[in-house]
Amino acid sequence: MPLPRVYDGFSASYGKRTLQMIPAELNETLTIVDQGSAAGELLRQYWQPAAISDEIKVGLPVPVNLLGEKLFLDRDISGDLRLFHREFSDNEPPNFYPKTIKKAPKSRSYPTIEKNGVIFAFLGDGNPITLQNFDCFRAPSSHSFAFKGLWECNWLQALEIGIDPAHASFLHRFLKDEEQKSSYGKQFRGQTEGADIPMTKILRDYPRPEIKVNETEYGLKITALRHMDMGMTHVRVTNCIFPNAICIPMSREMTITQWHVPIDNHHCYWYTIFTSFDNPVDKQIMRAQRLSQHNLPDYSPIKNKANNYQYDPVEQRHSTFTGMGLDINVHDQWAVEMMGSVQDRTREHLGRSDIAIVRYRRMLRKAMASQNSGRLDQMPMQPNIAGDIVGPLSNDAIAPTELWEENSHRADLARRKNCPWDASI
Repeated sequence: MPLPRVYDGFSASYGKRTLQMIPAELNETLTIVDQGSAAGELLRQYWQPAAISDEIKVGLPVPVNLLGEKLFLDRDISGDLRLFHREFSDNEPPNFYPKTIKKAPKSRSYPTIEKNGVIFAFLGDGNPITLQNFDCFRAPSSHSFAFKGLWECNWLQALEIGIDPAHASFLHRFLKDEEQKSSYGKQFRGQTEGADIPMTKILRDYPRPEIKVNETEYGLKITALRHMDMGMTHVRVTNCIFPNAICIPMSREMTITQWHVPIDNHHCYWYTIFTSFDNPVDKQIMRAQRLSQHNLPDYSPIKNKANNYQYDPVEQRHSTFTGMGLDINVHDQWAVEMMGSVQDRTREHLGRSDIAIVRYRRMLRKAMASQNSGRLDQMPMQPNIAGDIVGPLSNDAIAPTELWEENSHRADLARRKNCPWDASI
């Protein structure tokens, strides 16, 4: 059965919004992840985060709810990981952590890989692809830190907010700039490369970026250009790593690689590897910052729909756009959960700032068509090139407008040259 026809979302010729809306059939095709579904079978062709290493203790199995499947993961006395189906009840919540775990009869075992604090699983048929040689995997353990969090929404809308560079100037708007000494471990609070200007000020003062999107061997390179005064431009390079990850700058020192992984059709986990190109990561600070915002053992957020994300109107008036605290993950969580557990894209009207979302959906549908026809070699990173992919470039820089691309690349190379581990590309 052919996939539904896709639409551009905006007029490339005139830059005007259209009245076209995504059909309900296509919305379902892009979001449903059950076995046999187009999106579900596609995601099963790639390594997916299943747990973080901090969760797994020898002899203590933990539940893994992934792509609509009820699994468990344990580590034996030799350190080897095992992933199997488990027994479960029909009314079990998506993020349920049972006190006892029993292996399901005739359970299938799935391959796993552990990289820098994240355990990846391959739930597809056949041989798994080679894991990419991205910076987050190349860095030594001392220069990385992993964490995760639960969102009550479909995986696709979680991913799509991450590839929208324009939203940061509004959703993550800080009305005051913090002392830089307190910015460690916090996104958008440091200073950009090339100028001692807080990122909070840049995002606040230049809210309408010019967005360029280029297709790459790993997915999409997304460049947001915020044209400043005196012929200077702020360049922010982020990436969509196909099929369900992003790589974004966090600070001069760190990048964030984040996967949005379906639990089922209505819930997802985000998994993040923070990668430092400079000093070793202070994991104690990073962990404490994030544990203060999450409940264990399921990593559910303390701020959520039940408590209105601890909204504070006084804070909103004086400090932040949302009034929901300083953690930008909470802002994103609120935005995507308020769309409903599955966004109704039949009501959307995409514009020019949504170009990355449009291009990603095209790539997703093209990959689904390749999957449907058995042409796995035509899917991104399938099957032989994945291990050769390095990077990606992901940074902030300020440069003369006419030299923005050259200077952004130069800033990335300089960071890699001075990196204490081999970050060469």
